[in-house]
Amino acid sequence: MSDKPDPERNRITARIGRVATVGANISSAVGARMMGADQAALARAVRQALGRSKGPLMKVAQLLSTIPDLLPQAYAEEFRKLQAHAPAMGWPFVQRRMRAELGDDWLTKFAAFEREAAAAASLGQVHRATSHDGRALACKLQYPDMASAVEADLGQLKTLLGLFKSMDGSIDSSEAILEVGERLREELDYARELKHMRLFASLFADDPRIKTPEPIEELSTKRLLTMTWLEGRGLMHWLDEGQETRNRIAELLFQAWWGPMTHYGIIHGDPHLGNYALTENAERLHLLDFGCVRIFPPRFLDGVVGLYRGLRAGDMDQVAHAYEIWGFKNLNAELIDALTMWARFIYGPLLDDRVRTIADDVPPAEYGRREAMAVRKRLKTLGPVLIPREFVFMDRAAIGLGAAFLHLRAELNFGAMFAASVEDFTTESLAKRQAEAVRAVGLADALSEPR
Repeated sequence: MSDKPDPERNRITARIGRVATVGANISSAVGARMMGADQAALARAVRQALGRSKGPLMKVAQLLSTIPDLLPQAYAEEFRKLQAHAPAMGWPFVQRRMRAELGDDWLTKFAAFEREAAAAASLGQVHRATSHDGRALACKLQYPDMASAVEADLGQLKTLLGLFKSMDGSIDSSEAILEVGERLREELDYARELKHMRLFASLFADDPRIKTPEPIEELSTKRLLTMTWLEGRGLMHWLDEGQETRNRIAELLFQAWWGPMTHYGIIHGDPHLGNYALTENAERLHLLDFGCVRIFPPRFLDGVVGLYRGLRAGDMDQVAHAYEIWGFKNLNAELIDALTMWARFIYGPLLDDRVRTIADDVPPAEYGRREAMAVRKRLKTLGPVLIPREFVFMDRAAIGLGAAFLHLRAELNFGAMFAASVEDFTTESLAKRQAEAVRAVGLADALSEPR
């Protein structure tokens, strides 16, 4: 992988230009607020402004809309309407970017390279290619000046969330902003994503049912990630299959998410349905994107498992201790009660030792919304409550996973599967496994994260 200097790293001129563009787009939303618009009208104006802005800010808004307890309802509903797909950049752009990443002779390093993008999103696009040894490849190419755009858009995000807080004081999102910013910066670092890919490959090395792409390091840089192309059909193509097949897919998803979480304190933080594909007969699950991976401090998992055990035993002291471990401040009976409303929803299927759906008669897009509204209503009398940063992607992933189970109409004993995954859990053993795994792929810096 190339270590040459990065001329685009957070350029001040690009940041200024991005701030001006986004600022102009959201001025209509701010104007609507000044004119006394109600929340529904203001949410619609903000969503339209974000849609015009494209880029990282739109991606972040979509992300925030998937975290049920973070945004007021009107904004979450509007932000879910934002589309992640973007028009692909043309061949002249691709040539310039590939030349910058791999040199003037870049095209000779492939046996074939498709001019048209196979997929395009807010941060970059993917092209199919073929290696000289005949392997099918995927080349993920980042758009220019994304680092500058991210820094500019994170500043605008603080303004927007401050606006939400002034209207709904139940949630203090300051920690969430830090978390989103850190993960989004990581997502721009394709050298780190390559390590994430190797990390997950090692976690599932002994499970032939779950597979990850193989990164091609000599054809990768910080802004170009080349990997083997894994064939398969996306999750939505399997919804009309028989119950046994749909259950098998759901079980694979459960293992792919909860296995790394309870054994290594690591999650795949973007449960977008497009990040999964399955081979013929749904025998093998392919994980396709590793830009958003969260490596938790081991003690955080002590809270995850401790809360599960406390809820199962009806031990409210253990439940409260889990919240303390996670970093909730100023705990009192009312706050513990509000937090436990949400915990009982998330953990409900994991505490129920029977075959069941993840939630009966709930549309996938609505999974968690009713419960989040009830919790927010309770928090309004206590707030603003500071939500620890780790919750941003844990909540997002858990809700996304639940929505996938609802799409599949899966019927499984989630309780038995989870009980098996934490049967021998200790914080010490998890910490040892995690340290060995992340150091083996060059991610030791993740072990030094605060808290």
